[in-house]
Amino acid sequence: MAAAGKTTEVRAPSPEDGHAAPSLSKRQQKKLLKQQKWEEERDLRKQRRKERKQLRRQERQHLQDEDQADHHHARKRFRREATPSSLRLVVDCSFDSLMLAKDVQKLHKQIQRCYAENRRAAHPVQFYLTSMGGQLQQSMDEKDRGWVNWKDIRIQTEHYSEVIAKGDLVYLTSDSPNVLKELDHNKAYVIGGLVDHNHHKGITFEKAKELGIEHAQLPLSAFVRMNSRKVLAVNHVFEIILAFLEKSSWQDAFFTVLPQRKGAVALNPAGNEKNQDKDQEFSSDSEPDTKSLESSENVS
Repeated sequence: MAAAGKTTEVRAPSPEDGHAAPSLSKRQQKKLLKQQKWEEERDLRKQRRKERKQLRRQERQHLQDEDQADHHHARKRFRREATPSSLRLVVDCSFDSLMLAKDVQKLHKQIQRCYAENRRAAHPVQFYLTSMGGQLQQSMDEKDRGWVNWKDIRIQTEHYSEVIAKGDLVYLTSDSPNVLKELDHNKAYVIGGLVDHNHHKGITFEKAKELGIEHAQLPLSAFVRMNSRKVLAVNHVFEIILAFLEKSSWQDAFFTVLPQRKGAVALNPAGNEKNQDKDQEFSSDSEPDTKSLESSENVS
């Protein structure tokens, strides 16, 4: 019998004592089995996760492919509605050595705009880029590598006079005394790819005379009174031609295309100013709209 006031320590038997380890309860056994099964199925769970991830990726790709197909078909339907014109528009890029790098970059943006507008025009023209090379090609290679995949455009390293018969050529220059009244769809109209006009005034007119080809200016003075010299950016001239092909009106073409910045006033057939709101005013500028270019660069 134990002495009063003393406690006896009771401990579970251990293997060191020669006794078997205590058996696990049913709850503990179930927990252990569950843990073992979890470990055994680790690789299987990993494989299933991988398969689910791959399936979701395939579903996303399928949806993207469907969206692209719908967009492609919509664009093709839109393109089929256009009626191509036989008229040829040529951007003469032979002035590369006369421009600074910043002016070449502006010309690059203007050509991008021409290409994009022609692709979505109601009556797209036969678009030519001639004398391609030098700084311009370098700028396009560096900033717009997709240009080599442009469609519906003829890009030539040769001069336009080597590509098109001289009898078909008409150089569009604001210095010409001849005023263009109508467009001849059998002709090829040449636009000088030169941004820095102030330093080389009259050069396109002189080039046309040297080559002995026809030349003319757009009928701007007959429809618009401008406060500045009548020199338009390459893309403005290009877009005015496209607009005229669609609207058959020079005045509508001018006021559809030219930017609304400095003052210019529409004239009626008698040469008098028309009453118009200020938001109808426009001016010429050497660089196209940046917002418009954002959408232009995405057009293939």
